[in-house]
Parts: sequence; C-alpha cells; structure tokens
Amino acid sequence: MTDIQTYKMLIDGAWVDAEDGNTFESVNPATGNPWALIPEATASDVNKAILAADRAYRQGPWANMSPTERGHCLRRLADLLVEESEAFGRTECIDTGKLFKETRWQARYVAEYYYFYAGCADKVNGDTLPIDRPDTFVYTTREPIGVVAAVIPWNSQLFLTAIKLGPALAAGNSIVVKPSEHASAPLLEFGQLIERAGIPPGVVNIVTGHGDPCGKTLTSHPLVARVAFTGGPESARHVIRNSANNFAEVSTELGGKSPVIVFEDADMESAVNGVLGAIFGASGQSCVAGSRLYLQNSIGDQFLEAMAEQTKNILVGDPMAEPTQMGPLCTVGQLEKAKTEVAHAIEQGATLLCGGKQPAGLEGYFFEPTILECQSNDLRIADTELFGPILSVFKFSDEEEAIRLANDTRHGLAAGLFTRDNARTVRVTSKVRAGMIWVNTYRAVSPIVEVGGFKTSGYGRESGFQAIYDYTRSKTVWMNTSNEPLPSQFVAR
Repeated sequence: MTDIQTYKMLIDGAWVDAEDGNTFESVNPATGNPWALIPEATASDVNKAILAADRAYRQGPWANMSPTERGHCLRRLADLLVEESEAFGRTECIDTGKLFKETRWQARYVAEYYYFYAGCADKVNGDTLPIDRPDTFVYTTREPIGVVAAVIPWNSQLFLTAIKLGPALAAGNSIVVKPSEHASAPLLEFGQLIERAGIPPGVVNIVTGHGDPCGKTLTSHPLVARVAFTGGPESARHVIRNSANNFAEVSTELGGKSPVIVFEDADMESAVNGVLGAIFGASGQSCVAGSRLYLQNSIGDQFLEAMAEQTKNILVGDPMAEPTQMGPLCTVGQLEKAKTEVAHAIEQGATLLCGGKQPAGLEGYFFEPTILECQSNDLRIADTELFGPILSVFKFSDEEEAIRLANDTRHGLAAGLFTRDNARTVRVTSKVRAGMIWVNTYRAVSPIVEVGGFKTSGYGRESGFQAIYDYTRSKTVWMNTSNEPLPSQFVAR
C-alpha cells in the first residue's frame, strides 16, 4: 500500500479528506491493480462545497470581479493547463487506460476552450427594446445563474469539464464538480491550478464519490441553480428526478450509438481510415464512437476486407508506450459487457470478422478491436451503447434505406457520412436525426462548435459562444422617462 497515491477534495479553497475519512480505490485498467485512494464524500461534504460556492457567487470577490477580470483568470488557467499538459496526460493515462499520446495532446488542446471563454467573458450583453409605449425605456441584462453542479464521466474528462466550467465561470457563476468514481484523479490534479490562476476560494469545488449520497445531494440541493450532466441515461433519470427538488435547469449529454454511412462513391482509403478512427480511437470509449457502420452493397465486401486487415494489425498494449495504438477498457464492468454483448450478437446470427476476445499476454482490462457483420438492424447490439472497441456492420441498397437504418435507434448524438456527392451530403445530413454529423471526417471538435444530441442522447447544448448564455438569466428593466407624475388609477377621469 506504500505505492498507493492519496488524493484530497477541493472545498472552499482547501484540500480536505471526506468528513468520515472514507476512501475508495482507483484502479489502473492496464494492470487491474489499485493505484490511488480517493475521498468518498458524504452528504455533509457536498453541502459544505455548495455553501462555499454560494458564498463565492453572492458575496465573495468573484461576485465583484468585472467580466474582463474573470476572463484574465480563465486565460491564466489555460496557460497553466498548457504548461502541465504532460503531467495531466500521464495521470489520465494511468487512471483511465487511454493512450498517453492522446491524453497529453488532449490536455493541451483543452486549454483552447478556456482561452475561448476567456475572450467571451466580456462579450455577454443584453438588449434595448423598441417598446410600444410612450415615455418608456426598456432594456435587458444577463446575470449569472448561481451555483452550478457539473457531473463529469471518466472519459475525456478534461474536455467535458472545460465545456461546462469555461462558460459557467465566464458568466460569473460558481461551480461544484463531481468527477466519475471510476477515474477522479485527473480532475483533482486539475483543481490545483484553480488558485494559481487567481480564481478565489469557493468558486470551483471538486467533490468525489458515488451517485448516492454524493451525486444525489449535489443535484437535488436547493442552492444549485443549474445541473450540467454528462453520462448514461439511467443516471440522467435520477438527476432529472432530483432536480424536481430544486427546480434547477438541467442539460444532459447521454452518449449514443452513432451510425457511419459509407456510399459507393466515397474515397475508399479515407473512409476506411475514418471508420477505424471513429470506433477504435480511445478504445471505442467515446460518447460519439461510430459503432454502427452502414456500407452500400456494391462496396461492402471490398470495404470489409480492407478494414478487417487493418484492424488485425492494430497494436494493443501498454497505454504509456508510444507505439501502442489501442489501450484497455477503463473498468472490469465494461470488459464483461463487451464479452457478453459480442457473444449474444453471435448467438443472434452476427458473423465475427475479427477480434471478439481478450488478447493473450496482457493483464488488464484489454479487449481486441472487434468487427461483427450483422444481417439485421434488429440485433440487440445495434442499439446498445457498449463503450468499447466493437463495430457492428450492416449493408444497404440505396440512400433512402441508409437514412432509415441510421435513424432506427433510440440515440441521436452523432453520425458520420462518407461520400463525394455534395447534393447527397445536403440531403442525408438534413434527414439523419443526430446533433453532430461529420462528413468525410470524424471526431473533430472545436470550442467554437456546439455539442449535443437528439432523442435519448440528451438535451441542451454545450461549447460554442451560445453556451455562455445558458449559464445566465435575463433580467428586464422598465423605466418611465416622463417628468410628469404617474396618473392615479383610482381617480375617475
């Protein structure tokens, strides 16, 4: 146990243990062994964090800072994140199993979101209204909404925090962040940058623990005005029910089962590379993973042969090693689900083209990159988010069938399309029910672009300039500009 790293929570600018001293283990998925101890927050701990955030929002120096000053803090936070990106990348790699070469790059790129919102901080404005009354001047202002609760999953956690924390702080709110219990360490280390960036105590708080009591207390607390949640549908249902206690505004991003459609006129090399990156990047552990592939009949066999050949050569192994191309799954639960769902798909008639098992000689939660050819969209695997490197492949005859199959899902977060026909691009993207659609590329992101889905993939949007308005409320001011006294309503005229 001497090699186990111990972490503390950030509450009101202080690093603290859980009130009762309880902790839980964080496991390195590349080895299957615990590597860190994380505080297990009590309801009292969460309450302290929310009270600190409320004080910071209403009374503290944060409440009195100008938007420009808040922007300076966010800019310093971005600078520090760039400086520490190597360290953050290493911690995230150990805690989640994602490739080090990806996590360190992502930590550096996430800084762009804080730079973006630093610039947005003093660009939020109201309106003057051309009112239909004489001697009356009406204007609106935008004010911060208050205490924000941010619930973050373990995958891409620095990014998913930035698209909540950035606009929330730029608008003048305070925040309590709860990272996933499966991998909390990267966000706890990120919390060390808060004071260094000049952000006052209590503005950003980080509590760690499980859904009950930590998440439940956070999302139902009467002082929380907004909940920004990224995770699974079942957890989201609890969050939405909890918000009935405080009437908090809620935004949800709940993952997907994203289709990628490849038409016969697509550039074959580009499409194969795009599909492989869409599903096997981050070991398939991405909300937008392109896990359903639809191939036009005329190119189906050729495409599958080329893709399977590359898939068999993907190097799976130590995520810290530079040559490694795919690391482990994050949890043993995901590993067991991958095994179960692949076996069930085969029982239902799917053909295993490659992968489908744990690779030999590796100790952790590794699973081979897997391709299943499916004869029907009715297979359970077609609409089950697996969060793993498992691709289900289907074939279609024409554009109309491709759109119908792509939309035959409860989910609607993302989709991909490979074609060289611009008119087809316009037609298909207008009919596929997904919040984000990539054409001849996949998994591209930018702080300028909104993120969000349709159907059971959630509601609300994050990222982009408009997101900052979601962390404010509009206030309307009416002014009588006449020097004459108001007439009495109670004197006959």
